[in-house]
Amino acid sequence: MAEDEGGPEMLSFRELARRLVADGVVEKITHQRISQLARGDAEFPPVVRIGRSSAVDYRVARPYFAGRKSRQGQRTDLAGRAEGEQAPPQP
Repeated sequence: MAEDEGGPEMLSFRELARRLVADGVVEKITHQRISQLARGDAEFPPVVRIGRSSAVDYRVARPYFAGRKSRQGQRTDLAGRAEGEQAPPQP
């Protein structure tokens, strides 16, 4: 059966993290990171609440994660600053 046939393949964030790693889409990811992305990235696939869990369709989530550039360990607080420019002091 082709991947685009049938209904959605809904996975919890925990199962999605496991599956993305098992399928080689990402090297590693946690369900907590997936939850962060779901809250903060407007491009994240639609999330469905099932009881107390959040779930997404794997057929939509897989291409999202495959095309996403990992910024693991990147200092986002320094992004956009000229070289040598310091962050404003914290109060």
